[in-house]
Amino acid sequence: MIVVAGEALIDLVPAPVPSDPASALPQLLPQRGGGPYNVAVALGRLGSPTSFCSRVSTDAFGTALLSGLRDAGVDTALVQRGPEPTTLAVADVGSDGSAGYGFYTEGTADRLFALPPALPDGATALSVGTCSLVLEPGASAYEALLRRESGNGVFTTLDPNIRAGLIADADAYRERFLSWLPHVALLKLSVEDARWLADIGSDGDLEAHLAAWLERGPAAIVLTRGGDGLSVWSRGAGRVSVPGTSVTVVDTIGAGDTVNAALLHRLREIDALSHAAVAGLGAEVWRDVLGFAARAAALTCSRSGAEPPYAWELSA
Repeated sequence: MIVVAGEALIDLVPAPVPSDPASALPQLLPQRGGGPYNVAVALGRLGSPTSFCSRVSTDAFGTALLSGLRDAGVDTALVQRGPEPTTLAVADVGSDGSAGYGFYTEGTADRLFALPPALPDGATALSVGTCSLVLEPGASAYEALLRRESGNGVFTTLDPNIRAGLIADADAYRERFLSWLPHVALLKLSVEDARWLADIGSDGDLEAHLAAWLERGPAAIVLTRGGDGLSVWSRGAGRVSVPGTSVTVVDTIGAGDTVNAALLHRLREIDALSHAAVAGLGAEVWRDVLGFAARAAALTCSRSGAEPPYAWELSA
């Protein structure tokens, strides 16, 4: 079983533009979201046994979030409940489909996540990341979970999915990120996140930082490059890249989360959910894994909001 730990929230996504936008207030549609939540739903839709580990509100939004998990076949036994409100993220979608976010997180349920005493006996992988590793006091509990399960031999993945507006001290967060790497088997980043974490501009030597991060512990680092595709830097195969899949982009909400899930799903299918197995993968296997993730992300980008594909859509 793959355990995904982190926040579940509600994305407020712009509705179709009204006939007279100048005279109308923006219309926002609530959609289920949160990076880890999207990863869990995507894994469930792809057919991987998945459990979600978080704290979710008992309000109507929280109930809808749990319903979405169950509809995707995701186990919710590790979900903690609380009366605090659900976190809200207001999405601002650009003309190219890219999305920025404003967050309402004060006093919300997911921030009060507590370290569970243990994961299920069948847990083989743990995925963490996004806002859950920023917002205290829950961030420290998620970090403790990552360190504990890595020590227990569980395959671990990290997707920082940087939301800079939530990070009060960028330098402190960058140092904390480096401290996680010895406990991470697979690191997944967007180019933008990687440059932010490296604290370099568009002309900086990103590859040097990726090589340094790889030396700190991960078996591989997967970098998403938007429409240009995906690349991996791995111990066994060096750098391997695949192109993006052409698609008409509605928005990019949830695309990176779909990549994360697709990587885990494909690695599980080839029995490679271990540090040693990922470190030993060859270039051809990586092209297959990355190509699968690129196709899955393209389908997510072809529809509004975080709506990852089902297995049948990728086998058609």
